[in-house]
Amino acid sequence: MEALARTAPEPRISPTVLQRIGRTRLLTLNRILPEGCARILIKDESANPTGSMKDRMALAMIEAAERSGRLKPGGRVVEYTGGSTGVSLALVCAALVYPLSIVTSDAFSLEKRRHMAALGAELTIVPSTAGGMDAALTRGMIAAAQVIAERTGGYWTDQLNNTDQLAAYRRMAGEIWNQTGGRIDAFVQSTGTAASVRGVAEVLRRRKPDIRIVAVEPKESAVLSGGAGGTHRIEGVGAGFVVPLWRPDIADEIIAVSTEEAMAMARRLARADALFAGTSTGANLVAAIELGMRLGPDAVVVTVMCDSGMKYLSTPLYGGQD
Repeated sequence: MEALARTAPEPRISPTVLQRIGRTRLLTLNRILPEGCARILIKDESANPTGSMKDRMALAMIEAAERSGRLKPGGRVVEYTGGSTGVSLALVCAALVYPLSIVTSDAFSLEKRRHMAALGAELTIVPSTAGGMDAALTRGMIAAAQVIAERTGGYWTDQLNNTDQLAAYRRMAGEIWNQTGGRIDAFVQSTGTAASVRGVAEVLRRRKPDIRIVAVEPKESAVLSGGAGGTHRIEGVGAGFVVPLWRPDIADEIIAVSTEEAMAMARRLARADALFAGTSTGANLVAAIELGMRLGPDAVVVTVMCDSGMKYLSTPLYGGQD
């Protein structure tokens, strides 16, 4: 009952910031869409408390660990992260009074690292190669997190293997279905742990079996498409290997988008539709428009604004320096 109370709707006064997680709006894209494109709706996950969709999965993982007894009162939480999951875990752990150890890297934005630290997380930084994300970096962060979990006896949320997060994205799918009134032809989402595209797809397919599900990955590291792993700068996606939560039957199609394409689209989105987002959102929109042009103007495509552009002001995405 306690876990349910944290996420129950509260019309006027919320006893905790955690009640602000979820129930985000769908927004209509306008000027950025080319003529002949499907109607594209974007789920504004930047409205979550940390400005990221990862608030949903962080809360789901912690609540599930509490219920099962894997996480005891006051126990330490440990995770490796490209940043957004770490910030979201830092928020949840601060609200619920759990110490948190985060393994991250200089490959990810300074804003995310400072945000985690501001919320009380203890950071371990794993150096990257020239500021890029690749399989070696992912595996290095995983190994460092495992060492910390073993040394401290902490609960390792282990996001690449943790199925508890799927419940958060199934709830997001329910929101999308209700907000569209079931009028949805396709869903497009970038793939990191694969939990978001998998959780949403499971629910939407049950309600509409012929819906088209499209997964998005970095063109420089298109491993889900059968290519080789490589280095890219689309933060939060593209681990560089096929992640454990991925299943080949999740998506009807995989679209690979380059870092350059994703960044250019995120900048266009800010100028054209006044939506300030990160690189993974840019990748989503590149893929959604490609699909939307094939489906035509009578179709409805839903994609996700994964997080806020405020997380990337120091990065090349918005002209900053590393």
